[in-house]
Order: sequence, then C-alpha cells, then structure tokens
Amino acid sequence: MTMVSMSMSMTMTMSMTMTMTMTMTMTMTMTTNRTMTSELLAARIARHSDRPEAAVVDATGEVTYREFWDRVTRTATAVAGMRRIAVLPTSDIGSLVVVVAAMHAGVSVVLLHRHLLAQEFADVVAVCEPSLIVAHPRQHARVHGWGAVDVFAPEDIPASPPAAVPTPTPNSELLVGVTSGTTGPPKLFVRNQASWAATLDRSDALFDLGPGDRVSAPGTLDHTHFLYGALHGLTRGATVDLREPTVALEDAATHLYSVPTIAWDIARSGVRSDSVREVLSSAARWAEPGRTALAAVLPNAALTHFYGASELSFVSYDRSEIEGTEVSGQLFDGVEVEIRDELLHVRSDMLFDGYLSRLGGHTTLTNGPVDGWMTVGDRGSVEDGRLTLYGRGSETIVRAGLTVELTPIEAALLAVPGVLEAGVVGLPNDRTGEESAAGVVVGQTDSISVARIRRHLRTVLPGPSLPVVIAVVDALPCTPRGKLDRQALAATLATVRTVGSPDAPVTTNQTVNAPPS
Repeated sequence: MTMVSMSMSMTMTMSMTMTMTMTMTMTMTMTTNRTMTSELLAARIARHSDRPEAAVVDATGEVTYREFWDRVTRTATAVAGMRRIAVLPTSDIGSLVVVVAAMHAGVSVVLLHRHLLAQEFADVVAVCEPSLIVAHPRQHARVHGWGAVDVFAPEDIPASPPAAVPTPTPNSELLVGVTSGTTGPPKLFVRNQASWAATLDRSDALFDLGPGDRVSAPGTLDHTHFLYGALHGLTRGATVDLREPTVALEDAATHLYSVPTIAWDIARSGVRSDSVREVLSSAARWAEPGRTALAAVLPNAALTHFYGASELSFVSYDRSEIEGTEVSGQLFDGVEVEIRDELLHVRSDMLFDGYLSRLGGHTTLTNGPVDGWMTVGDRGSVEDGRLTLYGRGSETIVRAGLTVELTPIEAALLAVPGVLEAGVVGLPNDRTGEESAAGVVVGQTDSISVARIRRHLRTVLPGPSLPVVIAVVDALPCTPRGKLDRQALAATLATVRTVGSPDAPVTTNQTVNAPPS
C-alpha cells in the first residue's frame, strides 16, 4: 500500500466530530497559504530583461531594461557567495543595481540609512558582519565618519562576466532593515524572500501597473517604502523615476509613491498632473486637508494609504477613488487580525522572521512571530472586517515615515546637566504626520537654556528624533498613579509650538496637573 493509500485509509477510519473536522480544515488551509510561494523578486524583474524600454531614470540619465539587467547579472556574479552586503542607497540607478543584484544572487541586503549615528552603525556591522559596504560616492564621507574603512561605490564593485548564480530559496534572508530614530543598539528586522514575494502579490492584485507606466519613487531609497515602490515597478515592467517628484510628474508619471511630507510639497508646488492614476502612501495617515489639497493637483488619482510596519508588511489600507468611493480599514487579502488586551495582533504570510541579534559568538533571530502572530504595539478594533486604529500602545510615533521612539529622547534630555525632569509626546502635523515635542523641568539655580539643550541633543540623537518643540514647564503632569500623563502634556505643548528658528527658546509658566480622579 502506498503512503497516499495509507493516508486516505487512516483519514477514512478516523472518527471526528464536525467541530474537529472544521478546525483541522481551517488549520490546514492556513498552513497551505502560508507556505505557498510565488515567483521571487529578482525572477520577476528578469522577465523584462530583454525589453528596450527605460527601466530606471535618475537625475543623471536612464538605463533600459536590457542595460539594467546586464549590470545586475554582472554585479550578482561578483557578490555571489557572500552572506550579506551593507548598502546605503540614494536615489540613483547604481544603488538599485546593487540591491537587485544581491537579491538575485541570494545575498542579503543590510539596508543602512542616513540617520544612523556612529555607534549605531558599529552595532549594525558587529551583528550583520557584511562582506561589503556600498554607498554612492556622495555618501562616502558620511560612512567613513561612522567609522567604516573600506566603502565601495556601486561602480567600484568588480564587474564580472555574467554567470549562473545560486537561486535563492523562499526562506532565505532577503533584507535586514535598521529601525530609525532610536538610541542604543538598533533593532535589525529580517525579511525573507517569500515574505516580499507575498507582499508583491498584494500590490499586483490591488494596483493596475505594467509596461508603459511610470512609477515615481521620489524619496531616498534608504526608506523601505520608496525602495519597495521602485522594486515593485521593476517587477511589473514599468519605468521607475527616482527624480524629484515635480520633475517626475511633469514627465507623465502614472503612479506616485509618497509620504505625507512629499504629498504636501506637491500640493503646494503648483504642479498639476492629469497622468497620475495612483498615489500610494505609507507612514502616518493623511489628514483630510492634505488629501483634499493633493486631490486638487492630481485630479485623476486614486489615493491609497497603507497601514503596516517593518515587521508586519501590509496589514490594511484606506482608499479614495476619483468617483468618490471611499474604503477605510480594508484588510489585505490573507491578513488575519486579533485584538488582545486592546493591542492589534497580525498573522499573514508577509510577516518578518524576527530581529537579528548577536548572542555570544553567533547571530540569531529573536522576538519574531509567536505561533504565526505578531504585534508592534498598535491599538485598534475590528468591526465587519474593517480595522480602526487608535494609535500606538507603545511610546512610539511615526514622523515623515520614520519610526521614532520617545523613551530614548527622554533619556537624552535627562542626561543634560540642569534638566531635572523630561517628558516627550507626539503631536499631530499635517506635513510629517507626527512630530516629537518635549516638556522639561529645569533647576532654579544655574538654569539651562532651550538652545543649549538643543545643541546637546544634536550630538546624541538622530535627526528624526530631535523634538520640534522644547518647552520649559513648572512641573510635568502626572496621572493619579504618578505616571507621566502624556495626554495632558501634549495638550500643553500643542499651545507652545516654536515659531521661526528651531533654536528659538520656548518656555511656559503653565503647570499642568493631573485631572481630578
């Protein structure tokens, strides 16, 4: 009897209740969906490798798909066999060539970003141990300032005649991303080949994109939203435009990857484009005035805002069609959510593998999904299959697409001589989504100025973590349990925003007490 026959016989002879049968069926279906793998990223781009149309346009020129893929295969041959390479990309063709080449050769890309501090860079290198550090020549001074000795430009990687390279497996490491806006050792999140392929499938299903279209990805490619947008465009055979957004719009862009900051800049630029069909945004949800202003200059564009996270990938989306149809909180296909103790937990085939950490003499993945479920501390509710978000359960904000943790900012403030107490909150901002604001209590004798506090913070915090507002207060508001009342502090700081120079001192005599219990 064959194994199939034995399995069928065993199944037929097993006595099960209807509930058990339904439970097993649901579990088996979910397992099948989570292990099914579609075509991987580089293979999708390779399908267009013979086309003579433009693949990528940057400020210096353009390359066709044939030229782009030839450079990819030569670079892939050179890096094949390496485990990881670190890349600090800018908005240039060479950066995309190196990223795609590594992914084609099964080499993981450690995606550096320009906001790293020297110690954070050292931590990343110590954990990831990249075989190569690659950056555009304009970024070499920055990377050397972080402590790197050897830094290669994309064009400096020895070109090798194209040769067969190992085919990456679905579960192999594709990308190591570095969390933004934190102090101390950064978190290194790992995405594998299959999870990105699954994410590309969702984009393919939702957006009409193909040859002949032009995708504007105007943000620097060290931001995963814009890197993903560029790579997705290449997998669909579209032309990817890395130039400034107003330039791309004047060149008949059909799709625009954006964040609220860029959307506001476009709305205020006076440039109007009738060619854009899709605007795809991440980071903080657009405020209504921003969406209205953008729709006025891009009248034929559907506006889609993704909710997700580096660890979760796509979770849900809001979408406004040009005919007035509105969709809010729609879960992406195959995404399951649960609310546990008010926190949103997510399960899908797009989740990350875990955080890359060094334990003793080896690296390992930690704090990944548990039984397939993951939370990043967001609060929300689900009704009729639609997700409503209430904000972060953790002390975290998203500023212009970058995650900023508030606790390290408070620690940096408390390290300033003369600062006795400090509290940091996020305030809404139409352009950036959210911005950090700080209230500090200073000593009565030898009082320190806000300007001196700012100068100190610039030496210890990444740019996205610098508070836009620093206000001197008599006392920090506390809850009846003695904890910082962030809601009350935010109400105070919202009234004392800086005007003019960011170095302008901001003080307030207002003392905010805890609300009556």
